[in-house]
Amino acid sequence: MARFNLEDYATVEERLKTFWASEDSKDARIVTVNHTTDPKLWIIEARLYLSAGDQAADLPKTTGWANELAADAFGLERCETSAIGRCLANYIYSGNKRSSREEMTKVLAQDWLERAATLETIEELRDLYTQARANNAPAEVLERLKGYADRFAEVQDSGTSRGVSDSSTQGKKTRG
Repeated sequence: MARFNLEDYATVEERLKTFWASEDSKDARIVTVNHTTDPKLWIIEARLYLSAGDQAADLPKTTGWANELAADAFGLERCETSAIGRCLANYIYSGNKRSSREEMTKVLAQDWLERAATLETIEELRDLYTQARANNAPAEVLERLKGYADRFAEVQDSGTSRGVSDSSTQGKKTRG
């Protein structure tokens, strides 16, 4: 499991509030550009301009890039938020950690889900769910862990072993 505290990371919203309250923001603007070319992946660039003149000359003070899977229902929004957070961090608004809380939440979620994918029993999954909940895992992660439990139940109900089908076994289940 990840060994970091999410509370140590500023949110993108906090960075934005700090930026807009600063003297730097007097004539500033943040512009996002969608560079997506693959339908499976959002790619967003955020550009920070400190003046209208800089924007007219396309001379950003700094930029930030992010990507998210397009299959995610809110992937585009999260991608834009991450790009803005990175842009502000690349300037001077990174707080005490460069990554934003939103980015580190994704790291934490990935850790829980990767571990869940390796479990062999429903009891192990229950223990993992309990740990995740005790460590304030995001609701989305807890729901996905419940989804793993549903798959365990389906396998148990069908009387087959847990695993994936392999065409070389002509549709028979193989141990995963």
